[in-house]
Amino acid sequence: MNLRKTKIVATLGPSSNSREVLESLFDAGVDVVRLNFSHGTAQDHIDRAMLVREIATEKQRPVGILCDLQGPKIRIGKFVDGRILLKVGDKFILDAQCPLGNQERVGLDYKTLPSEVDPGAVLLLDDGRIVMFVDAVEGEEIRCTIKVGGILSNNKGINRMGGGLAAEALTDKDKADIKTAAELKADYVAISFPRSGADVNLARDLVRAAGGHASIVAKIERAEAIDALEEIITASDVIMVARGDLGVEVGDAVVPGLQKRMIRMARAQNKVVITATQMMESMIANPIPTRAEVSDVANAVLDGTDAVMLSAETAAGQYPIEAVAAMHRVCMEAEKEYYEDSLKPQVNQAFKAIDESIAMATVYTAKHLKVKAIAAITQSGASVLWLSRSSTSVPIYALTPEQSTLRKLTLYRGVYPYRMEMDTKDRDKILHDAEEVLLSRGAVESNDLILLTIGEPIGKAGSTNTMKIVKVGEHREN
Repeated sequence: MNLRKTKIVATLGPSSNSREVLESLFDAGVDVVRLNFSHGTAQDHIDRAMLVREIATEKQRPVGILCDLQGPKIRIGKFVDGRILLKVGDKFILDAQCPLGNQERVGLDYKTLPSEVDPGAVLLLDDGRIVMFVDAVEGEEIRCTIKVGGILSNNKGINRMGGGLAAEALTDKDKADIKTAAELKADYVAISFPRSGADVNLARDLVRAAGGHASIVAKIERAEAIDALEEIITASDVIMVARGDLGVEVGDAVVPGLQKRMIRMARAQNKVVITATQMMESMIANPIPTRAEVSDVANAVLDGTDAVMLSAETAAGQYPIEAVAAMHRVCMEAEKEYYEDSLKPQVNQAFKAIDESIAMATVYTAKHLKVKAIAAITQSGASVLWLSRSSTSVPIYALTPEQSTLRKLTLYRGVYPYRMEMDTKDRDKILHDAEEVLLSRGAVESNDLILLTIGEPIGKAGSTNTMKIVKVGEHREN
């Protein structure tokens, strides 16, 4: 079997709403879909989620759903003519009271901005394309001089160089959207602009209060988040290296090193990582990626990321299917060069749990014994996470009766989730059934050696405590 370890997340939007395109995206290799709550209504997202689940069921493969909350959007207002042209040296006013902008000033959606900036601050608009130096703050007006000019149009975002804006990570809209995410049974909920572990914990509490069981993704996109990186990673289940706003705030040259550090830190804490933003941006309008984009995706794979993400490429681009296919090809080639031991488990550290020790023993055995596959029989997926962090070259098949666990595992690097009914507590029968699932899927053949992990008592989540070496088909001979 030709298996890709790195998972692909694709954002849905106008270019990928139809059944036909979704089916093609799944066939091309999408593992998780992202619903961007910055756009569309609650019902739009519910309808998309229902269609995703329907197609996934038809194709007999799990597809995860990630709901990405909008977060605080610090934006300018609208212009009378939709846009203006700013030149270097022009004077311009960001005015919290301006109803409609013109060549001299524009309104603010974020009304408290004048109280959060001082003379000397540098404001970056439209992802840093427009740069303004703050000369003075007078009441509701921020008086600026243009340092980098260009076209400025309606509702463009504002960042402050170096960060420091006080916007809360979870807005009232986000809190309402969390209820929608719980209703559609999201597998992952991503929070935008968290500044601390407390922001992540609040999101988790709100998801649970709404009846949801989604894992929490912390998007690292504020300068302040870098200072609190350790605690944010600890509080989250997944981090997203969100390179857009982060690059604007800390500077583009800093981002590649931060990306490597974040992936390394997350893996050290056994957390999952998504690398995102502009990975194949040119494919919004072109059927093939640039060589630089190919290298970008490949380097994320070599860094050890669990998943790579497409945004506008699949949401609004002209070539959504080609973008996924290209990302699949690049991941497959990069994985051939991935050095297995580069992120090996820390064998000199004490294990924190029994399932971690079983996972590490399994990985060690797989490395030193010629085995075809690792089969983890799991309820919650906890033991599978440990296996996934180990960077083993042996494919990990996660066998579970839990639909929610199946979908959550779609984001774990090197893990291939299969549904397996467990209507018995007979351990030998379950092990036999696991072997049959792998045979039926073409993952193994008779006489292959496989490693099976299971927990007793049967059916109890988080109880993996046994590893067994099995020769496929041997039970038929006894």
